[in-house]
Formats: sequence, structure tokens, C-alpha cells
Amino acid sequence: MQIPFRQTPSTAIFSIAAYALLAGANGLFSINSWAQEAAPVVPPPMVKASAKRGEPITLNFTNADIEAVARTMATLTGRNVVVDPRVKGTITLTTEKPVAPAVAYSQFLAMLRLQGYTVVDAAGLDKIVPEADAKLQGGAVFSDQMVAGNQIATQIFRLNFDNANNMLPILRPLISPNNTINVNPGNNALVITDYGDNLRRIAQIIAAMDVPNATDIDVIPVKHAIAVDLAPLVLRLLESGGALSAGQGDGSFKTTLIAEPRSNALILRASNAARVALAKSLIAKLDQPSTESATGNIYVVYLKNADATKLAVTLRAALSGEVRTPTAAAAVGGAAGGVAAAAGGAAAAQPSTGGQIQADQATNSLIISAPEPQYRQLRAVIDKLDTRRAQVYVESLIAEVNADKAAQFGIQWQGTMGNSGDTNIGLLGTNFTAATAGANILSLALGAATGAVLPGTGLNFGVAHQTNGVYVLGALARFLQTNGDGNILSTPNLLTLDNEEAKIVIGQNVPFVTGQYTNAATGTANTVNPFQTIERKDVGLTLRVKPQISENGTVKLTIFQEVSSVQASSINSASGLITNKRSIESNVLVNDGSVVVLGGLLSDEYSGNQEKVPGLGDLPLLGYLFKADSRTRKKTNLMVFLRPVVVRDAAAAESYSNDRYEMMRGVQQKAQPASNVMLPVNEAPVLPALGK
Repeated sequence: MQIPFRQTPSTAIFSIAAYALLAGANGLFSINSWAQEAAPVVPPPMVKASAKRGEPITLNFTNADIEAVARTMATLTGRNVVVDPRVKGTITLTTEKPVAPAVAYSQFLAMLRLQGYTVVDAAGLDKIVPEADAKLQGGAVFSDQMVAGNQIATQIFRLNFDNANNMLPILRPLISPNNTINVNPGNNALVITDYGDNLRRIAQIIAAMDVPNATDIDVIPVKHAIAVDLAPLVLRLLESGGALSAGQGDGSFKTTLIAEPRSNALILRASNAARVALAKSLIAKLDQPSTESATGNIYVVYLKNADATKLAVTLRAALSGEVRTPTAAAAVGGAAGGVAAAAGGAAAAQPSTGGQIQADQATNSLIISAPEPQYRQLRAVIDKLDTRRAQVYVESLIAEVNADKAAQFGIQWQGTMGNSGDTNIGLLGTNFTAATAGANILSLALGAATGAVLPGTGLNFGVAHQTNGVYVLGALARFLQTNGDGNILSTPNLLTLDNEEAKIVIGQNVPFVTGQYTNAATGTANTVNPFQTIERKDVGLTLRVKPQISENGTVKLTIFQEVSSVQASSINSASGLITNKRSIESNVLVNDGSVVVLGGLLSDEYSGNQEKVPGLGDLPLLGYLFKADSRTRKKTNLMVFLRPVVVRDAAAAESYSNDRYEMMRGVQQKAQPASNVMLPVNEAPVLPALGK
């Protein structure tokens, strides 16, 4: 059944939608538009049988309003369609033969896409919006399943092998300009918002590219050459074409080639089969038998970490011990055993740099004169010994807390009994020496006037009386209390190699007089020539440590730690200087990164002194007039802690160094002087920033 109509307002289109529910004799539905002048719409005759939803439909929309066509499609497909007010215009949509409503709706979506509009599915509601705003609407989000239909949706692609950032520039040109593609580095995923058909195409591209970027591991036996020597040469040739040819700089897999000394083989893993074939070809060309005599081979081995002189002595000793053992000598076999026997027999009589194995200190290399089978054995030992040695970063914490308290109290008095002019007079009083200098009443009475003696520290209360026009000190009361606290924290740190002793000294080099002589000058009886012998010693903080790392991660430490200082009261003493010294020498076993206490001192000293008049000094309250007390208490808390940290690689050493560097740089920045326009110097030196 066909319903002719011309382009009409929305109300007319809605009536057409109502007619769409009707069906002809064969169940087909067709809509035509007149190109000529509008004619009155003639209602079709009533049909008893109504159209069934889902039956084939023939479309013939010409310059029809988008909103009207959308409502018609909603009626035919049973969808809920909402048109954004910004969606304007007309479309032409025709079919040559009847199609299913789902196909008709898909063609409608394709026509909207050509007009710059799209449909967004939001919880069962199809919203027709401009394409630029579709990504902001409530579209469906898919993660583990493929997107159905051709509507705007968001798909999350999680990559298993490749880097999502590397995939971004490849996929971005394939996304329409109005849609987006983003990377989530946290889980290595791509978040793409686009049409469903384009998302399915991108999924196929990602599946083809997100594959393991490395081949299986190949073990290539080396027949004639030395695997340890061949590995760096082949790897250098593979990388000679640039960083990209070797799989560097672009985030892809890097060609790995490792020598296995025990079986004299190479372990290869490359980014693709072509790289594997190239590596095998290079190895085959270089793995050729030597043209030199088997008994006259000379090899040069450059060491990376070990000391050539020390290693040469160790290898010669190993060869000597190997040959002196009958079973070991037989195991070497043939010419190798003969050369080893000759070298071993002469090793004991040769200097440390001579023999079958010689050391070149200038280049830190070994010169080995041996047949190839024996050289391979030596080379395997050299590779195991020439490894990067671990280091130990030792942090020492020396904490000392002192508390000194002193209190003094005493009353002294002097008085005379008699009158002026009497032949004999009486003296009565108390005089104690428990107090410090300057607190004795007789000393003050005799020498205070001339300034020879000054009153002691603290509160002094005295009473003087006049005798023959002179004031004489008759009574003295003294009160004194002192408190002294000290808190010292020293943290010497040092870094040293495993089994190497390190020492750090922070202090002064102080001269100590060890002898003194006075000789008369030659030819002059009254002239003397004095001289002294002096020995200088380090006074301050000294830390000497030798670590030894075990295989289970523990660290054995041989430690000597000393803190010394010159006593201030002995600086100008005629008997010489007096030093305060606290030292610890011990061997301890510590876990890597753990803190251990080496030892310390916890002391609490008390001393008291009392002077009194017998009997009178014991009287309650009145007894204080006849006695003097002094009390002191000293508490010393000293502890030494140690924390070793094993530094096994360059990255860990750099991390510790950078941390301490930035700490010192921050302290220097905080210690800058305040800006002053009157002073030309307003900056203190600061360490440069790392990397500059």
C-alpha cells in the first residue's frame, strides 16, 4: 500500500506515521512524496488488517524533515527516540526493495552521520544529537565485549604486550575529528569514543599489533670462539645500525645476547625472527677456528672491576694448586695439563707480575699465554671473579646526653671579744673550705679590699662592722645552684667496598709535648737553648670500619669508633693537655639495613661534702649557722648505634648520593644571609642542582 503525500508540516508527518500502522494486501508499506504542487491528502480507505511490527518496509523519503523521519522510525522499530532541538534539516532516504525495520533504522543512522548528527543510546533512549556533542552524552561503555550497532559508544581496550602510548599516534588518525582517544598509563589501556563500526575496525587493528614483541629464547653453542668475548662484539654489530634497529628508544623490545661461560654458549632473544636470523648469521661468521698454533696462543683480557695485579696472583696460585693435585692434573689432560704443570712449577719462583698469567697495571688487563682449552677454563674463572663488588654504606649515630647539677649553701662568721686597747682579745667564728675559691670569709676579709680575692659565684650575703675606722667582714652567707645539660648527636657516614677498610676522621690535629730539654749554648755560660719534642694526635671523631657481606644478606663489621676532646681546664696547664676519650672496638654481625647498638655508657655520679662545727652543726635550724654543704650530681648517657646498608648496584649508590646531595643543598639554601641593600654580599655559596 502506498500513501502519496507532499512535504508538509510536522502535524501532517505525524498522520503519516499513523498510516504506517496500516498494511496492504501483501503487507508492504511505501511512502511517496509529490514533487509538484501540494494536493490535498486523501485518507486511504480503511483496511481491516493492521501492519505487523517487524515486517519488511519500503522507504521513499525525499527532502523530509529529520524530526518527522525520526518519529516515523521510532514507530516502525518500537524505539524511544528524542531529537535534540539543535538538530535541523532534511534528509532523503529511499530503498529499492522492502527491507527489515532494523535495516531501515541502520540506513537512517548512516544518513544522519552524513548530515553531522548521530544517535546516542542512553538507558534505552535514543537521543539524536550533533556528532560533536555525542561523546558528552550518556553513551554505552564496553570493556570485554564488542560494540554492536553503528551508534556512538565508548570502548576500553586493555593492551597485554605493547605500550598504549606507542599505539596512540597510530590510532589517532583513524578516529573521527569529533571523537576522542585517550591513554590510561596506570593499566596500559586505551579509551576510545567513536562509532560502533569504527570501533570494531580499531579492535581488529589493536589485536593484530598487540602481540609479544620478542621471540623465544635461543641457545646458540659456540664451537671455536669464546662466548664471553663473542657476545659484546655481536651485540655491538647488531646495534650499529642505530637505536631503532636494535629495538631501543622506541619502547620496543631490545635485543638481548648473554654469554653462558659454563657451556660456552650464547643466549639470544630478539624482537623478531629477522633479528634472530641476523644474529645467528653474525655468530656463525665469527665462530671460526683459530689459524694460530695451539701451543702459542696469547690472549688479552680487559678487566671491568677486579684489580689485574691481585687477580693474576690468584689465578697463578689456582693453577699451581690444580697441577699439584694428581686428579686435577689428570682432568686437565693432554697439552693443557703439560702447560699448566710447567706454569704451576714455575709460579712459586716467579715474581707477582710474571709467568703464564701477567698483569698490565696501566690498562688493568691480564695477558694469558695458554692453549685455547685452558684459556677457556681461565676465562670462566675470570668472569666469575671480575664482577662488580658490592658496597656498604655505614651510618653511625653517637648520642650523648649529659646532666650536671650542683648546690652549695654555707654560713660563716667571725667576731672579736674584748675592748679597744686590751692587751688580749678573743676571736670566735667559723671558716670552711667546702666552698669554692672566693667564698672563704677570711680570704675575703683580708684580700677583698685590695681586689686580690673576689666573692664567689652565687648569692653572697655579708655583714661588716667598723673597727678603728675600718670595715671588717664579720659574717658571710652563700647560696649557689648550677644546672648544666648537654645533648650531642654525631652521625659520621661513609661508603666502602666489601672487604675494604674505610676510615673517617673529623676533628683537630693537636700537638702534645713529649719531651723538653734545656742545653747551654756553646761558648756562653749564661745562655740556654731550650727545645721541645712534640707529637701530634687527632682529637675529635674517628670511625674505622671494614665490612664483609655474606650470601644471606648479613654484614660482618670490624669497627673502631672513638670520640675524644681536649679538656678546657688543661689548655694552659703546665703539666700538659688532658683529653677526654670514649672509644669502642668490636666485631658485630648485622642484617642489611638493620640498626645495632655497639655499646655505651650510662653513669650517674653523686658527691657531697659537708663541713660543720661538731655538735652545733647538728642543731635543728640553728645548725645551719655552723656548717657549709656542697652537693653535685652528674649523669651521662652515651650510646653508639650503627646501621649498614648494602649497595649492590650503581642505581642504589646514585640514589644514596643524590639524597645526601639534595639534603646538603637544602641546608645551604636555608642558610642564605638576609638581603641588605647596604651590604654588597647577599649570597652564600650553594651546591649546583643535579643535572646541571
